[in-house]
Amino acid sequence: MNKQDIKKVVLAYSGGLDTSIIIPWLKENYNNCEVIAVSGDVGQGTELDGLEEKALATGASKLYVLDLKQEYVEEYIWPCLKAGAEYEQYLLGTSHARPCIAKGLAEIAIKEGADAICHGCTGKGNDQVRFELTLKAFAPEMAIIAPWREWDIKSREEEIEYAEAHNIPLKINRETNYSKDKNVWHLSHEGLDLEDPANEPFYNKEGFLELGVSPEQAPDVPTYVNIHFEQGVPTAIDGVEMNGLQIVEKLNELGGANGVGLLDIVENRLVGMKSRGVYETPGGAILYKAHELLEMITLDRETSHYKKLVAQKFGELVYNGLWFTPLREALSAFVDETQKTVTGVVKVKLYKGNIINAGVTSPYTLYDENVASFGDDGGAYDQKDSAGFINLFGLSIKVKALLDKKRNEN
Repeated sequence: MNKQDIKKVVLAYSGGLDTSIIIPWLKENYNNCEVIAVSGDVGQGTELDGLEEKALATGASKLYVLDLKQEYVEEYIWPCLKAGAEYEQYLLGTSHARPCIAKGLAEIAIKEGADAICHGCTGKGNDQVRFELTLKAFAPEMAIIAPWREWDIKSREEEIEYAEAHNIPLKINRETNYSKDKNVWHLSHEGLDLEDPANEPFYNKEGFLELGVSPEQAPDVPTYVNIHFEQGVPTAIDGVEMNGLQIVEKLNELGGANGVGLLDIVENRLVGMKSRGVYETPGGAILYKAHELLEMITLDRETSHYKKLVAQKFGELVYNGLWFTPLREALSAFVDETQKTVTGVVKVKLYKGNIINAGVTSPYTLYDENVASFGDDGGAYDQKDSAGFINLFGLSIKVKALLDKKRNEN
């Protein structure tokens, strides 16, 4: 679509540095087009305060704030949790939020009769892929504008200069200019001193961590938590039934207070480069560990081992923005089948950054104490049977050794 034909643009709007300057930039470069800002609320909290006033003051005609928190937890986070999906230890906090937000963005663009959809993702990152693949699934004929692939701005410092020149208020400055992404599941930190993997993050510096404390600053006494699962989905904490959003928020509180869920990695981005990120995922780390412990006693060996292969592929699909694809949906169907017996209660101990198994029970447990016992099993297992099993299991090894011996003798 030619620029002159674009009269109305729907913008993915967070009120952060990138999207704050995009509104005036769009009006300057796209014929003073109407800009409709859309913010998907996936748990950013106070970051959404004053968003409408700011969007209108910088040139938007209106702002939609979509409450996606519950949908995000139940339709995106829970499928990944059940799958055990992660990407290089990263629990996908930004990865599965983007398709959720982009789907809402596409729906508003269609409703408003927009000519184009705009996002503030950089050309170096993964989010541009996640946004645009979702937009292709829900608004395949809609034009997409990505300013970072068009404008002359080269850095976040130049973005700040643009904002200052256009009197756009910012909540950051050059000294605290970390690139952050926050939602109900996690908080990511990138940029500044973190760009050098040799630098230790300032975990103990006031204001760096937002979802909790460092392990050193955590209490000297542990916190015990009981989590109940129904078919792989957490439904209650310490006997109190909660919805998905409440569970994540409660575990964020408990995990954060105990220094749980910090991750510092250099990951392989989809676009090919390595990138260093520091993540806070306190509640998510607890849930992944608890779910893994429950599957330990409720899944048979073959299913458990194969599911780990599926988990890796699932995580790659989500990280790479391929949420709305036949393969991801097919893998989710497989995962759901495996979760029919993943019901029970997991007790974990939170202590100075650690999540420690403190007991797991399930009505569908496959663990039989009589069979596994080192004591008298009451005839549940005949140890003599193992001799024939080993002879057959090791037959190929024995045959090869005998034939090698015969060949060497000749």
